[in-house]
Amino acid sequence: MIKLLHTADIHLDSPLKSLALRDPDLRDRVQAATRGAFTRIVDTALDEDVSGLLIAGDLYDGAARSARTAAFLTAQFDRLREAGIPVFLIKGNHDAENPITGEVALPDNVHVFGGRGGCVQLGDRDIWIHGVSFSGRHAPESLLPKFSPPVAGAVNIALLHSSLAGASGHDTYAPCTVAELSAMGFDYWALGHIHKRQVHAEAPWVVMPGTPQGRDIGEPGAQSATLLSIDDGRIKVTKVPSSQVEFLRLDVDATPCEDEDALRARLRRALREAAETLGSDTGIVRLRLAGTFARRWQVERDRDTWEEMITGMARETGSLWLDKLEIALSDPAGGTPDGSATAELATLMQSIRTEPGFAATMEAQLAEVLSDLPPHLRAALAPDEKAATELAQRLAEDGARIVEAAMKGASE
Repeated sequence: MIKLLHTADIHLDSPLKSLALRDPDLRDRVQAATRGAFTRIVDTALDEDVSGLLIAGDLYDGAARSARTAAFLTAQFDRLREAGIPVFLIKGNHDAENPITGEVALPDNVHVFGGRGGCVQLGDRDIWIHGVSFSGRHAPESLLPKFSPPVAGAVNIALLHSSLAGASGHDTYAPCTVAELSAMGFDYWALGHIHKRQVHAEAPWVVMPGTPQGRDIGEPGAQSATLLSIDDGRIKVTKVPSSQVEFLRLDVDATPCEDEDALRARLRRALREAAETLGSDTGIVRLRLAGTFARRWQVERDRDTWEEMITGMARETGSLWLDKLEIALSDPAGGTPDGSATAELATLMQSIRTEPGFAATMEAQLAEVLSDLPPHLRAALAPDEKAATELAQRLAEDGARIVEAAMKGASE
């Protein structure tokens, strides 16, 4: 049996982004998360005794220049070289704009495919690796015409950095369809560019491994690389863990809780359970507190206190840090207005939120804020016009609750 390891979108030395990183202990723990993920991939390659490492683009991260990045990468490739493991690399859009790509003298076990394409035999085996790199930071046209035909009677693996037919949150690069890939005659398409893992087809294999290390809450969950096992021409695919840090969303329903003591116990239990099921060494949690709660406005009023308490509960697990607390509590059914000025203000804010003019203003302001965010975050927050409208409505509702809670707290 012959094994190969497939990864992409490493974005080496790209910083993680989270409010939790204000904590210096966490910063020290995760500052080199992308390096840790790549080291784990190299460790897996050595442990599995693979015959080659496939990197389908975006090994680097943008135009940032760093001699330390180059030194780290060379050291990792040297580990593979000493074990006799070759590396097959194509350049993606981020590699094409990174000056390190053209400056580092990589070890001789690393084969970098050029913009014109090419193919290389894997030692003396009947396995051929094909690849085409980006020549520049943009590739608006399909790169498929640059691939040489598959070698007859052999296993043919092709490396391609592509957005396929398009994906939310990602710019279009080297567009093509799964049907077009399937018709090319290759046995395995080692893709890159989209940061979410997806197996698009199995005959032939068309695999997007996803990024090996998520960088923010828009890339949640444990990340991985893909291990190929080739036996008598047949390919089996399995996920292998790679991420050092995992972003996760945690929803906690406050409805069963009668008071603050019960709510604190429920939150602590939910965080402990999340820590026990964590797929990476460290977890950064965005916690959403929802459901009905009789003392809802007190929680809204004392948001800072609750955020500090939950931050402490997360730290107690030894592996979790709080990124952000989202409060979406509502009053229990059957509640009646108390006739106070605060209650009247809440009713007035509810009325204003439904006015078309207010809604249009909110949506315009939100669109301006979203335009300053990276594409993948824009897609996570508002993938389409309907989602943007719903987000604006939700923000207005949240704001009204916060104002109401502050007013009640002042009059208590």
